[in-house]
Amino acid sequence: MSKKKSNKKLDKEEKIDPVEKQTDEINLEDQIKLEKDKFLRLFAEFENYKRRTAKERIELFSTASEEVMISLLPVLDDFDRASIEIEKDKDNEILKGIVLIKNKLYDSLKSKGLSLIEINKGDEFNADHHEAVTQIDSPDKNMKGKIIDIIEKGYKLGEKVIRYPKVVIGK
Repeated sequence: MSKKKSNKKLDKEEKIDPVEKQTDEINLEDQIKLEKDKFLRLFAEFENYKRRTAKERIELFSTASEEVMISLLPVLDDFDRASIEIEKDKDNEILKGIVLIKNKLYDSLKSKGLSLIEINKGDEFNADHHEAVTQIDSPDKNMKGKIIDIIEKGYKLGEKVIRYPKVVIGK
């Protein structure tokens, strides 16, 4: 009789065990899937963080000298004005010296990422790229809405405009 009871207990345990085992395995598989999903999301978030900080760092290095560049732009403007005035006196030696110093300064700034915004008289005025100082009557009907004079040159530091060109447009 004791053998029958023990067999019955084994039969009951065997019947319960496969079901419990299966549900335990399903729970474990679900937990593993959840943990893998959490891990992948965390890894992707970390990768995005690394990319974002690297981009911010590059931008910081490229624009770290922006304030210095902006403060030196009036010096470049003064060199341009001096060159124009010295040309009137026809003193070539002084003009050569001024142009040499101006070019050296400009080349130094250019090597740090400064670039001149190309603009010419007669170009179409675009408020996104130019700063209109004033409007005057255009000498020609074709110059209406176009740039008549350039007051100050515009400059970019990398891809960022640090000073828009100041222009006079025709009306």
